[in-house]
Amino acid sequence: MAVLDYSAFQPIHFDPFISAQRSGPRMRRKEGVGGGRRRSSAAGRGRTIERRHDSTGARGVRFRVERASLGPVLAVATHPPPGFSTSAQMAAAVVSAGGGSGAGAAGVASAASLWSEVSRCGQNGDFARALKSVNKILQVNKDDLTALHCKIVCLIQSGSFKEALSVIHTHTKVLTSDLIAFEKAYCEYRLNRIENALKTIEGATQQTDKLKELYGQVLYRLERYDDCSAVYRDLIRNSQDDYEEERKTNLSAVVAAQSAWEKVVPEDLGLQEATYELCYNAACALIGQGRLNDAMKSLQKAEELCRQSLAEDSDVTEEDIESELAIIHGQMAYILQLQGHTEEALQLYNQIIKLKPTDVGLLAVIANNIITINKDQNVFDSKKKVKLTNAEGVEHKLSKKQLQAIEFNKALLAMYTNQADQCRKLSSSLQSQSPEHLLPVLIQAAQLCREKQYAKAIDLLQEFADQHPEKAAEIKLTMAQLKVAQGNITKACIILRSIEELRQKPGMVSALVTMYSHEEDIDSAIEVLTQTIEWYQKFQPKSSVHLLLIREAANFKLKHGRKKEAISDLEELWKQNPEDIHTLAQLISAYSLVDPEKAKVLSKHLPSSDTMSLKVDVDALENSHGATFVRKKGGKPTNESQPKEQGQGDVKKKKKKKKGKLPKNYDPKVTPDPERWLPMRERSYYRGRKKGKKKDQIGKGTQGATSAVTSELDASKTASSPPTSPRPGTVTAAPSASTSNMIPPRHQKPVGAAATKKKQQQKKKKGGKGGW
Repeated sequence: MAVLDYSAFQPIHFDPFISAQRSGPRMRRKEGVGGGRRRSSAAGRGRTIERRHDSTGARGVRFRVERASLGPVLAVATHPPPGFSTSAQMAAAVVSAGGGSGAGAAGVASAASLWSEVSRCGQNGDFARALKSVNKILQVNKDDLTALHCKIVCLIQSGSFKEALSVIHTHTKVLTSDLIAFEKAYCEYRLNRIENALKTIEGATQQTDKLKELYGQVLYRLERYDDCSAVYRDLIRNSQDDYEEERKTNLSAVVAAQSAWEKVVPEDLGLQEATYELCYNAACALIGQGRLNDAMKSLQKAEELCRQSLAEDSDVTEEDIESELAIIHGQMAYILQLQGHTEEALQLYNQIIKLKPTDVGLLAVIANNIITINKDQNVFDSKKKVKLTNAEGVEHKLSKKQLQAIEFNKALLAMYTNQADQCRKLSSSLQSQSPEHLLPVLIQAAQLCREKQYAKAIDLLQEFADQHPEKAAEIKLTMAQLKVAQGNITKACIILRSIEELRQKPGMVSALVTMYSHEEDIDSAIEVLTQTIEWYQKFQPKSSVHLLLIREAANFKLKHGRKKEAISDLEELWKQNPEDIHTLAQLISAYSLVDPEKAKVLSKHLPSSDTMSLKVDVDALENSHGATFVRKKGGKPTNESQPKEQGQGDVKKKKKKKKGKLPKNYDPKVTPDPERWLPMRERSYYRGRKKGKKKDQIGKGTQGATSAVTSELDASKTASSPPTSPRPGTVTAAPSASTSNMIPPRHQKPVGAAATKKKQQQKKKKGGKGGW
């Protein structure tokens, strides 16, 4: 049974630090139209390849346009801003301006020349000059419907979406919602007022094809993928023109987005991957399914097709090709990162950054993924990369999940760089945006744990678990990990046992048994095993997990000396498999301590030694490494094996006993000290050494100083030295009887021993560390 590691319950770690997911399926959006096919520079770097059509309201298709962040390529089947009126319509408008003689006729002629100028400039794509002519017409008649319409088109083609929308709002009486619905919705869409664009489209009475295709774009931006898919399916089914390929690309982008962000299994659309956009979108769908190797193959095919299609144009440089391939290489790097090849992924990411792409969404995703590779290392580089995720317009390029992932990673980076206030601010903002999301709460709890505020962290998690019971299991696992971190294993076990949906999982049982064993609470561990076995006996009898739990329970009980309790488990196992000799042997061993008679009966079921063919090479086993007995090969015969000669066996050599050495000054007349074998400190007459009194130091001190003991150095004043002549009145005393009590020879110190010892100590001091 696998033991669940405690680290699996960690509240926050970088390893599940969230990558701003993929470069998601790619969606290409139309920016505008003109006449004919041409190339236009995209913000100073790279080229945007466009197909442009006639000015009668055709669709513009861009191969690389406003990407949804490494997101699905939406090949714009959306209608571009409407072109100018046809020549016949313009002529009718000129006639309606009035005719007559004199000044009226001159006005009509002037208006006709202005309209001709507008028509000519519109066909040539010179919308700035056309706008000047339209303004002159509006000076004559400010409510001219055709002139207002043309002015709005000129402003849209020039990128002045706010001014175009202002004109629409100023002339609401003339420009009705049905007449100008597409232009108004398109301006709102380009100004990222997606909700307003949706209301405008849904409020139109007549749903034209161009309005439906813009509707699909709006739904995609709102991430309403089901509705978006229905719109494109309807367009493909009911439209007959040359733009079916673009619509299929858009549909594949929607399917890829569903697979990537909503984890929906994509349906097979039966689309042939004939273009690199279709190959890229197919790769995004495969990534959503976790089929990384197949996704890499699709991306390699997309790269090849992209190079082929761009190499046909002589105006495209190698730099332009690399810029166009950046999104494909970014997706490849993401796959390598998921597969654990972080060095190769990081190299690809840095190559893309060196190209300085203008797509802020692409840069934001790459910067975020580099941060996830750095984790809590190379923090300085991560702080620089964070700035790329804060670029203007990023929020309009990425999906909600991508933006959320980036914000989570910012909070984690703030936590690991000890920016506690910033971490709390970001996590609180995330929680307010997504109250049901678990990760912001985990980040806050992790920050509190770093500050050693475990009680507050547990209270925060408990509050979230009470508010969101559906996520209580994950929260309780985190709480249990915090208890383990505090060293309170018993409370951690109580929390784990309260998780109903995980109580019977083998991993949970293993974790509980391990933790209880660590606390030496064997009874609780056996209780967990017994309850789990009873549950499986009731709901999943004889399943593989059931038998595995019985086996582990029996082994656990035998290991901890609970043989009597293990008997029932072993009998159940033997009943399931009577041929299992190992289980039978364990059962006999358990019964031998409880019921020996039963053990004898069961032992009859053991196979006899004759039936057991072990096929063991005894010689090889004895000579193997680790054998306790090794047979000698080719050794000399011992003396015992040789035949003894006559008389040799009876003669034994006698060993001479050596006389013991006597100590110096040994006196046989004196009785030895009976305590001579004891250490000096343990002898009855030992009085201890005198401490605290330093030995007299002679010749020490400053020059000319006299020592207090100088008087004692006079030999004539010492009592021990005999006088030179007897003093009057003194009698020489005879030796007393006490002098006969001599110190035993074993305890007599040799003469000069003390002086020798002092010299040795002084030599040691001189030779020590720091000596001179």
